[in-house]
Amino acid sequence: MIELGINIDHVATIRQARRTYEPDPVWAAVEAHLGGADGITVHLREDRRHIQDEDVRHLRDLTQIKLNLEMAATDEMVDIACRLKPEMAMLVPEGREEVTTEGGLDIVANEARIKAAVKKLADAGIQSSVFIDAELAQVQAAAHVGARVCEIHSGPYAHAFHNRGRDARSPAVLAEIEKIRTAGKAIVDLGMRFNAGHALNYFNVQPIAALPGVRELHIGHAIISRAVFVGLREAVREMKRLMREAADAPHHYGS
Repeated sequence: MIELGINIDHVATIRQARRTYEPDPVWAAVEAHLGGADGITVHLREDRRHIQDEDVRHLRDLTQIKLNLEMAATDEMVDIACRLKPEMAMLVPEGREEVTTEGGLDIVANEARIKAAVKKLADAGIQSSVFIDAELAQVQAAAHVGARVCEIHSGPYAHAFHNRGRDARSPAVLAEIEKIRTAGKAIVDLGMRFNAGHALNYFNVQPIAALPGVRELHIGHAIISRAVFVGLREAVREMKRLMREAADAPHHYGS
């Protein structure tokens, strides 16, 4: 059954805008859990622009939901993950100038460094995920470095969807769906878990949720944005309903 991981970084973004103590990401994690989320994702960035080290510690200690720590493949972040022991650590590219993560991790060009990070995480009992573009070379490299999970970057699909009038059957959108489908099949064939995420929202999520073999979607900004108006529990419930509806009827999309 398809699962939903909620990225709660932007709860911390609101808090950090005032350098205060609220809203608390731990509260957000609990509300998301009560709404039906299967996991929580936070990105501990080098510049600590939103999530702070203390947030990750509190989430690890105070919540009863799967924690995915999104992070750069640096010695500092790997050491933090090994100390806090989230259920999963997802390695992503990171740049201080970017607003959010743009583009997948280039494992092909950085295989030795990423392989060392994956091994250290595995030795600490942490499952490793890699955030990659829908490219077969990157999928194969992910298997070579020992990743257990590949999260396919769905941003190009989401942008095509938005630019083509939200038409899931336009040629440009179908081409992006096919790229993700092909990458997903390769991931599964190589014995890894196929996840997807980035820029998914209430309008574009169903064609991705309908793909064969996809196990989990990671969604943040759209859910936190809707929660401003309807509350986090309801925002999570609605997203999960859309995902499960699509997963139960995959032939409705991309055909």
